[in-house]
Amino acid sequence: MTTSVTDQDALQLVVAVHRLIRSLRLSAPVRRLQPTQLLVLAELATQGPMRIGEIAVRALCSQPTATTVVTGLESGGLVRREADPADGRATIVELTGAGRETIASLAHGEAELLSQRLSRMSEEERDHVRSVTPLLRRLAEPKSR
Repeated sequence: MTTSVTDQDALQLVVAVHRLIRSLRLSAPVRRLQPTQLLVLAELATQGPMRIGEIAVRALCSQPTATTVVTGLESGGLVRREADPADGRATIVELTGAGRETIASLAHGEAELLSQRLSRMSEEERDHVRSVTPLLRRLAEPKSR
């Protein structure tokens, strides 16, 4: 028996995920960043230095938005621009030490808060959440299978 997913089902999942992330970010006692800023820092932390165009693709935003976000992060000392060794006309963006500390602190604070919330669930519910994590990771990819 195949059960189809309705648009309403998908909408409810989107709303639930957004509410969870928002509640974690608002409750975490660390420096706040806009969602796109956080995404850019996370991509730079996991993927390494990259050009603005690649940042835009990975952050799912336009190139002008990526440029604005990088400029804001740069003024906060979280990233820096360097000449691209492969093409002197282009620049690459990389995390600074402060950027690495910020992303680690944010991730740790949110994870700690989520851990507290998970501890209030039953063991069965916690196992269920853990089992769904790889699926959510797959859904987060723009070209998910």
